[in-house]
Amino acid sequence: MHVLNRFYPQLLAGLFLLFFIWLGITPVSRDVWFAEMVPVVGIFSLLVFSFRFFRFSNIAYTLMAFWLFWHTVGGHYTFANVPFQWITDLFGFERNHFDRVGHFMVGFYAFAMAEWLLRRGYCGLLLATLFSLFFIMSVAAGYEIVEWWYAVADGGDAGIQFLGSQGDIWDAQKDMLADTLGAITSLVAYWVIRPDLKTRKNRTRHG
Repeated sequence: MHVLNRFYPQLLAGLFLLFFIWLGITPVSRDVWFAEMVPVVGIFSLLVFSFRFFRFSNIAYTLMAFWLFWHTVGGHYTFANVPFQWITDLFGFERNHFDRVGHFMVGFYAFAMAEWLLRRGYCGLLLATLFSLFFIMSVAAGYEIVEWWYAVADGGDAGIQFLGSQGDIWDAQKDMLADTLGAITSLVAYWVIRPDLKTRKNRTRHG
């Protein structure tokens, strides 16, 4: 179990790479896949590069992995066409909400941000919480702008599929709300778990 905990990030990264390659072989739309995979590859590369300088808790890596896996599925099918109909039917939704769940998972990165701030000693718990929440909200707004730019620049079906609004004029606002709610949820979990305190105790015990 100790070995698993120690090499958990590497095992999770290896699993994701296999998953990424598998779903990247024959995506529904190669143009949409390329566009959707840009943030996935960017964030995954950043986590791999930063590992030697800062190792997040296993919980933080797990939470961040949720979005990586989820978004990779969305990129394979295009978000509006992911086989998610059973959820749509179960709750009587008028649209496919696979993308909304993905936006909620974006908020999980607030957990890692708060952990980084606190373990680095840059601020206290309250300020780390607020900064992490506002960070996610800023990223959410920025991503909606990028989606809009891409859809306008492409001007075709790939742009519309990348936008994924599915006819909802309030899609961007609802996506940002989902990001924010995910951040709040993960930050509440952070206050309960406090991985920064556990890391400090382990250092004291082994130091």
